[in-house]
Amino acid sequence: MTTPLPSATRAAVLAHHGEPLSLTHVPLPTEIEPGAALVRLTCTTLCGTDIELWSGKMTFAGMLPMILGHEMVGAVVAIGAGTVDALGRPLSVGDRIGWSESTCGECYGCTVLREPVACSRRGYGFLQRSDAPPYATAGLAEYCYVTPGAAKLLLPDEVKDAWASMAGCAAKTVLRAFDRAGGVRPGSRVVVQGSGALGIFATAVAHLSGAGSVITVGAPTARLEMAARFGADHVIDIAGGSTATVERVLELTAGRGADLVLDFAGAPSVGPEAVAMAAQRGTFVVVGSTGPTGDAITLGTVMGKELTIVGSLNGDISDYYRAIEFFRDFATRMPWDDLFSEPVGLSFASDAVESMARLGQIKAVIDPRLP
Repeated sequence: MTTPLPSATRAAVLAHHGEPLSLTHVPLPTEIEPGAALVRLTCTTLCGTDIELWSGKMTFAGMLPMILGHEMVGAVVAIGAGTVDALGRPLSVGDRIGWSESTCGECYGCTVLREPVACSRRGYGFLQRSDAPPYATAGLAEYCYVTPGAAKLLLPDEVKDAWASMAGCAAKTVLRAFDRAGGVRPGSRVVVQGSGALGIFATAVAHLSGAGSVITVGAPTARLEMAARFGADHVIDIAGGSTATVERVLELTAGRGADLVLDFAGAPSVGPEAVAMAAQRGTFVVVGSTGPTGDAITLGTVMGKELTIVGSLNGDISDYYRAIEFFRDFATRMPWDDLFSEPVGLSFASDAVESMARLGQIKAVIDPRLP
């Protein structure tokens, strides 16, 4: 006897920026398309983008109502014909999977640039309104519809749910940034701007990659202390201001500056600070600056130091795969679990969002199976 598919899912819906999420029921598609899957979510981790969307810092016309959450994993409860993961492995009911954003495979970005992140029709869960088909494609729900164009990945048992969820955005974004920078030269000096989840994870990556010195810049104190536990040789509190931050970096690098500076903060001041603290022929990777403007940088300094400035946007399925393998390979090298709060149910999702907005948590975890 076949178990009937759920026709709706409980979800925490954002109807108005800055207001509590509404716990309600959202329809689910009545049929599973070829290449698609219906997943019962077991873990969703909140990302900084979720907080920017909730607050309205990141917004666009017609986006609401919507379901937040784009870092999630779950178990397949129904599968469309011919659905396989990104490595061609057939997927079945009961499989634990994660997935990257959907891409069209037909646009200039997909076919000419061969860059999934440049897809002109790239689909995130949070680009889907919750009052229009296929309704529930994001993480703050019991069930999620994984569209045919989403690159799915069968997950190894060794990688915990929370780790695999974080790999879906934060971790893959960090790994792509290091890749765009050309990696970490052993013994080099690395500055990480930002001490949130991305900054702390980047600190660990720099340390594990053989950096001679890792300096993490950010706030508050508790997060800087966490960065030290994840491999930072030095931490700098931004409360001292831009001038003091740059001077301290130069002091710690014997006046030469950092070979690699990575922006995971997004504050308007990160650009001029990065250019000032970078070493001759250093590299500056812009990752966290999602806002439309930032403080001006001095092009003469960029030229005089012969700096390389690189932009890095999120990540694709290859970055997601590498993030999963990173957690598997380095499972015991860092206290990864310390990044995550205790899981809570959907009833507390709104509280978790507001807590992250106050910097009360690094990575909030939602388990939709809990009350």
